[in-house]
Amino acid sequence: MSQSLIDQLVLAPVILPLFGAGLCLAFGRFAAPQRLISIITLCAVVASAGVLLFRADRHGPQSFNVGGWPADLGISLVADRLSSLMLLISTIVTLVVLLYSIGQGIVEFGRDTPLSVFYPTFLVLSAGVSNAFLSADLFNLFVGFEVLLAASYVLITLGGTDARVRSGTIYIVVGLVSSALFLVAIACVYAATGTVNFAQLAQRIPDLPNEVAVMLQLLLLLTFSVKAAVFPLSAWLPDSYPTAPAPVTAVFAGLLTKVGVYAMLRTQT
Repeated sequence: MSQSLIDQLVLAPVILPLFGAGLCLAFGRFAAPQRLISIITLCAVVASAGVLLFRADRHGPQSFNVGGWPADLGISLVADRLSSLMLLISTIVTLVVLLYSIGQGIVEFGRDTPLSVFYPTFLVLSAGVSNAFLSADLFNLFVGFEVLLAASYVLITLGGTDARVRSGTIYIVVGLVSSALFLVAIACVYAATGTVNFAQLAQRIPDLPNEVAVMLQLLLLLTFSVKAAVFPLSAWLPDSYPTAPAPVTAVFAGLLTKVGVYAMLRTQT
């Protein structure tokens, strides 16, 4: 395998689920092809995450600049030990939940979980989570959050029952508020430092006046505390998850709030 292909492996956990979601949509309501595509896609993502963890441990962080743009101008993805470990765990959880949902048959039968929507949206959710873990800058982290939140808005309201729409509305409002707060935090960080790249921020934030640095950290901490449902900002959580289908609740509880915890670790250390 050439070095360029090895570098591009960092893209795989984001690109593969999006490609698989497109294929699932192309097959419409045919159950068997969608099921097969989803399983193969997530198995490939788990394999790529395992390779990234191995290489990050043996050879240091694995990075890729999308489109060849420099890190301070374009989109950079970096897999270090922490992000690779979180990525591997999250993709294994996603695959296991998908297999569980297929084994239970609840994805393919009834109005509660329409098949034509579940599989592609589930793969888009996986792509958003992977992008959030691999992001090397604040704005791409925001994009990862928005992708996974957009998919979660669909999954939490599957079937359109009254209870799910009501709980989904709470979840969406909280998500939009936290996303707006995240944008404010990104704007403040960029105004103070001239960059949103994590590596550059680690060098520039210590040079800021202490009160400015504390304000930026508090803004980011508040944003991710809402997304991670940290007490006392967790009042929205009990009303949002229980009414969703069982596999959706499992992947939400196992992944989505944990992405917020990861973002706190990444920005506060």
